Amino acid sequence: MNLDQLRVGFAFCGSFCTMSRALDALEQTAARFGPVTPIVSETVAATDTRFGAAHDFMREMERICGRRVISTIAGAEPIGPKGLLDALVICPCTGNTLAKLAHGVTDSSVTMAAKAHLRNGRPLVIAVSTNDGLGASAPNLGALLGRKHVYMVPFGQDDYAGKPTSLVADFSLLPQTIEAACRGEQLQPILQARG
Repeated sequence: MNLDQLRVGFAFCGSFCTMSRALDALEQTAARFGPVTPIVSETVAATDTRFGAAHDFMREMERICGRRVISTIAGAEPIGPKGLLDALVICPCTGNTLAKLAHGVTDSSVTMAAKAHLRNGRPLVIAVSTNDGLGASAPNLGALLGRKHVYMVPFGQDDYAGKPTSLVADFSLLPQTIEAACRGEQLQPILQARG
């Protein structure tokens, strides 16, 4: 597999406080691997927050990728049958999406993209961002850590004093994680110490 010409999908979930960092990671991914297919959950496509307007986020994704954003289940479904991607990234991946992936729930454009992509035995790269990663989402995170073809961007506690169960991936490690995943390897160390 030529790592310089990977067909990468980049799916955004509704961890709105990390969206600007996720857009930076998208820029890095597109610069490293070439054209990227942007995918957003229905929540990202429809929700304006104090972190920005949905339309502005999607317009920026399309500018970076040079492609229209996939924002529906019907739009995401052909990813599998047509073998459209070599690697799929979910960044940021919320606790809600972790739960859906861990339990096989396919009710959004992002979970459909993941299901369709995984049927081809290709890597799914997850950049977790959830306030309950060491709480209610911990069992789902654990289930996915042991799942074939699923790889994690290294993560750690982002605010152990103020939010002791919160976990966030180091989005700057996304390109290296994709490369490792395409070789069938988990980038290490997966747990990061943060001060």
